[in-house]
Amino acid sequence: PIMIYKFKSQAAADVIMLKLNGDQMLTIVGKEPSPQGIITVAQIPVAIAALEAAIVTHEAAEFRRAEHPQMEVEVEGDSVDLRQRAGPFIELLRTSAQAGKDVVWGV
Repeated sequence: PIMIYKFKSQAAADVIMLKLNGDQMLTIVGKEPSPQGIITVAQIPVAIAALEAAIVTHEAAEFRRAEHPQMEVEVEGDSVDLRQRAGPFIELLRTSAQAGKDVVWGV
């Protein structure tokens, strides 16, 4: 079976990701990828900042690769832009923080 993450909050619709993408989001926000977990309201601002910083870094690497195609820059992940992949997750975190709700998965 294909492993997926279903990130849930009482404040917003679920965000579903394939395991690889979910692992990436959790690693970026400083969480150990695991079958279940929580990002508390208190942790959300740091998580959003980490995701936004990772997007900036990713886009800078993409830009450099476009500028210098002869330089092979390995960027982990696939061709789907990190900004597009992280967008719904960041939105879930923002909405949850505003409502004072934690984000959980696998529970």
